[in-house]
Amino acid sequence: MVEVVVARLGVDQSNQSFVVILREREGKRLLPIWIGQPEAESIVMQMQDIKRARPLTHDLCKSIIVGLGGVLRRVQITRVEKNTYYAEMHLFRADDIVRVDARPSDSIAIALRLGAGIYADESLLTDPDEEEEEDDDAPSFPIQSDAAEDLSAEQLKRYLEALRPEDFGKFNP
Repeated sequence: MVEVVVARLGVDQSNQSFVVILREREGKRLLPIWIGQPEAESIVMQMQDIKRARPLTHDLCKSIIVGLGGVLRRVQITRVEKNTYYAEMHLFRADDIVRVDARPSDSIAIALRLGAGIYADESLLTDPDEEEEEDDDAPSFPIQSDAAEDLSAEQLKRYLEALRPEDFGKFNP
């Protein structure tokens, strides 16, 4: 397993699906995963430290894990079968280890909330096309920010919808 971080989020205009791009922490290899809009919004909200008046589902999961005395140690994206990615969350409580089958998008959103590491199977990572120059003007989601932007849900949706597949290089689902 290789540790990865969330590098970018965007919309695949060919099918209007949201894409989260994971990049290996100590390298350049990437893993694009197509996800749903609620999960994309949840990931963006956490990365930008945007709070809602009521907890979202991933916030609720965090509260349940912490409330039961558990710790999310890591998330592992283990495989892809028929264009479906699989992940598991490794929860620790006392001396027990529980591996929970989960979608990668939910696992990522929860891991970000709990500060857990995200790992991907080595075989899932791909090298970006080395011939293609990276476009510095391409919109990307900032990984770190000194101050959280005050984005409304509608502004966030417009931002994500404005991104193009070309913004991420060439990937095959």
